Amino acid sequence: MTDAPQILLHHHLKKLRLPTFQGEYAKQAQICAAENKDHIQYLARLCEMELIDRERRMIERRIKAAKFPSTKSLDSFDFKIMPSLNKPLTMDLARCDYVVRRENIIALGPSGTGKTHIALGLGLAACQRGLKVRFTTAAALVHDLIEAQDERRLQRMQKQLTSQNLLIIDELGFVPLSKSGAELLFEVISQCYERGSIIITSNLPFDEWTEVFGSERLTGALLDRLTHHVHILEMNGESYRLKHSRKNRQ
Repeated sequence: MTDAPQILLHHHLKKLRLPTFQGEYAKQAQICAAENKDHIQYLARLCEMELIDRERRMIERRIKAAKFPSTKSLDSFDFKIMPSLNKPLTMDLARCDYVVRRENIIALGPSGTGKTHIALGLGLAACQRGLKVRFTTAAALVHDLIEAQDERRLQRMQKQLTSQNLLIIDELGFVPLSKSGAELLFEVISQCYERGSIIITSNLPFDEWTEVFGSERLTGALLDRLTHHVHILEMNGESYRLKHSRKNRQ
């Protein structure tokens, strides 16, 4: 014979969107009975489990929405291999107070020094703290902006980008930008200015950014906005990837 109350309970829990509650209530009832827990303790345990699981799912959704090429944490970065990087500052930035203050981060250094890893780690930390994050390379972002402009959806894309708490632009300087591409990237950064935070990684020092943007005026205006409230992460030295590979082989 069908257990009508149980079916009704499942229906209500589904409507209320309490999947953990639904999956655990019977099991936890047995455990709490064996531990002589009263109904308040039983319900509190179920509610706690639901909240923990809900937060986990929300973090997973934010990580997926961020479009990280891979998921890397700061815990997996070997700071000993990159002594030029300020570890205390980097770990403090992982608390994400800079996002609340709408400050920016620029990581500078040669190719292979771990700039992307640091950006990914800070992005992951932001997702874990409930912030909206978007990761992209400079070349991919410019390509998407030009495509959006051609398809008359540029304004919608700009709105999506400026709605992020943290926009991460990786590999600025690897590819020179066209005049229109540089202007579109400048416009996005200007729109994000003091609305949210930006992390930029670049293999070029600031005095060489003109080679990327093709205009001293545009580069100056861009740096003026980015460096108004900024944390600079210097990552100079031998390739982090090469050193890490050597260390693993030893």
